[in-house]
Amino acid sequence: MSVEVLDGATIVSFVEDEDAFNILVRERFAHLDTDNDGLLSHSEMMEELKCLRVFETHFGIDEKPDPDELARVYSSLFVQFDHDSNGTVDLEEFKAETKQMMLAMANGLGFLPVQMVLEEDSILKKVVEKESTAKVVV
Repeated sequence: MSVEVLDGATIVSFVEDEDAFNILVRERFAHLDTDNDGLLSHSEMMEELKCLRVFETHFGIDEKPDPDELARVYSSLFVQFDHDSNGTVDLEEFKAETKQMMLAMANGLGFLPVQMVLEEDSILKKVVEKESTAKVVV
């Protein structure tokens, strides 16, 4: 983990860079697709959703939520990704929902920079790395 400075504009800029965004989404999807069938099953998708740690932390402090409640929340998140309700998530569904989630995060952050603790292989960490690389090149 590392502490990074991030704002909504950085996320929006990344999402609008279609090449960078598409590469990131394809890489993340391929990482999650452990059986290489081109689809994310419920169990494959759960690994990604659990990494989000939606309810496991409260202001950075680990908590022990009810496992049944967690299962319900993660299942409802899976439904958000499974646009055609066929029980799997394809690349386009994953891309569309990832874009929506990232733009919602950007909206929530606003345009004032905040410090965040980010997992090393998280999507937001990749966004920060891309921005840092772009600043060095300019």
